[in-house]
Amino acid sequence: MIILEDIALRRGPALLLEGASATLQPGQNLALIGANGTGKSSLFALLRGELGADRGQIRGMSGLRIAHMAQELVASDDATRDFVLAGDAPIYKLLSEVTEAEQAEDYERAAELHQELEAIDGYSAPRRAEQLLLGLGFQQRDLSTSVADFSGGWRVRLNLARALMTPSDVLLLDEPTNHLDLDTMLWLQTWLLRYPGTLLMISHDRDFIDAVCERTLSIEQNQLIAYRGGYSAFEQQRAERMAQQKAQFERQQKEIADIEGFVRRFRAKATKARQAQSRLKALERMETVAPAHVDSPFSFQFPKPGKSSDPLLSLDAAALGYDDQPVLQNVSLMLHPGDRIGLLGKNGAGKSTLLKGLTGALSLQRGDRVTGAHLRIGYFDQQQLEVLDLEASPLLHLQRLTPTAREQQILDFLGGFNFKGDRAREQIAPFSGGEKARLALAMVVWQDPNVLILDEPTNHLDLHMRHALAVALQGYTGAIVLVSHDRHLIRHAVESLWLVDNGSVAEYPDDLAAYERWVIAGERNTNATPAPQQRTPVSTPPQPGRGKQHRQGAAEQRARVRPLQNALQKTERALEERQTKLKALQDQLADPTLYEKQEQDRLGELVRSEGLLKSEIAALEETWIDQQEALDSAGG
Repeated sequence: MIILEDIALRRGPALLLEGASATLQPGQNLALIGANGTGKSSLFALLRGELGADRGQIRGMSGLRIAHMAQELVASDDATRDFVLAGDAPIYKLLSEVTEAEQAEDYERAAELHQELEAIDGYSAPRRAEQLLLGLGFQQRDLSTSVADFSGGWRVRLNLARALMTPSDVLLLDEPTNHLDLDTMLWLQTWLLRYPGTLLMISHDRDFIDAVCERTLSIEQNQLIAYRGGYSAFEQQRAERMAQQKAQFERQQKEIADIEGFVRRFRAKATKARQAQSRLKALERMETVAPAHVDSPFSFQFPKPGKSSDPLLSLDAAALGYDDQPVLQNVSLMLHPGDRIGLLGKNGAGKSTLLKGLTGALSLQRGDRVTGAHLRIGYFDQQQLEVLDLEASPLLHLQRLTPTAREQQILDFLGGFNFKGDRAREQIAPFSGGEKARLALAMVVWQDPNVLILDEPTNHLDLHMRHALAVALQGYTGAIVLVSHDRHLIRHAVESLWLVDNGSVAEYPDDLAAYERWVIAGERNTNATPAPQQRTPVSTPPQPGRGKQHRQGAAEQRARVRPLQNALQKTERALEERQTKLKALQDQLADPTLYEKQEQDRLGELVRSEGLLKSEIAALEETWIDQQEALDSAGG
């Protein structure tokens, strides 16, 4: 058991922790969360013994083996397998000594070393290192490649693999999912659930925290506050606490209204009843936990896209790849105003290649790319952080995009991304990765796109900023194509899923939870989920019918679906009517004077009415799901 008692910690003039206490039970998986700059990484350094507390003590660390994920990017000439194997230092040392003894023909010493290796199961270590590398997305051919030959994102994976290879009682991981694709992240999730020691993890991925962690430590007002469960449980508990403190601010009410508006829009246009039910529940839960983010420093929205053509963009029989080597073939798709698409697929399947083909940054090897008359693409990928001008301020970056914009207008806009006061005018060279990512995202929003193409936009963003991005995307009425390992963002921002796999792009017929189960269970080689070629192509143009038989069939089809459409529209009108009543009633409940003693009778009546309306809405939503599914089955 590790016990932190009355810890005070400063970094320079900044007070990070004051009187902070917490207990870490053996074998427990914990998430450490908090806004950027609140002291998460400093607390890790304290646990590793690299920092000393200004006051207080840590008990229970004596004799514990600690492994941690290094944040600095290595530039070693070692082969990847050797670099990871070195994480298990005793075994790596013995293996090195065996090699030296055999080269020196000292076979007696070599025999002794072999016995030592056998006693500690050292012969399995190279295979374990390989399994870690393959699980984290490396290929067999990469195992002998020099570490220095890999890019920064892949070196981060190597640091993670080395930490997992290190024998430990306590494992400290700082943003382990950065630079991982969804499939690899699901592999890591499974690995960590089998880890027998105590795990303390800094992460800004809420679904990953929910899946792995049973307890959450939040740094709030220089304290360590413990919550039961993962991030969703933290949100719920904090929301309840904030509500009890009457922290129902105007901003929170606006955010809830934005989310409710998205729920209504989604309900009105959803065409995939199989995915609709889980997504509606997730959206409604987001309303419930909105108070947990009431003190977030981030608040922004995308402007209305304005004039748009339909379709906005199309690819026809397109082949995409590099150096005459195709990655994707026979891709035919159309983007229409309001489309909200999430891309699924393992690392290297071609998701980023497809996004580059959509933007025009990658020329087609074959086929056609046709753009609408009013196409304006907002494109975000990690390379945009690398081309930011380090000598310029956030203000100057946006002034270069729109020289005619008023300075105050830009400053007000940047404030929503928490670039406030002098921070908006400072050079960005010393900014953190998260701040640079926020600036790159702000530049995309500022340019008023009618198509958003986002490649892992949440890397380096903290949990509050991710929540603000999800809310902003819900309010965006243009088209979205999103690649993200953040499952929460996918569930809350998109309406349909496409799978990029085996060189093709096809609509995924199930929901995100089914895809997770498929990946975790290793079902890629089974019939549990249809192969992409068995699914409906994303946008194969319908073949025009000809002749009397087709006209008769079309008339019969319309006759079959018309009653279903009418019933669905009636349910939608009833839902909208009750949602409007519920909003008006909740506005009354937000009045602080209602909670005074003389208003208790009226308060009770309003609360009962609220409960009745919520029950009616839930019943209508179940009816809507059934009706939408029936309409889908009838081909409507």
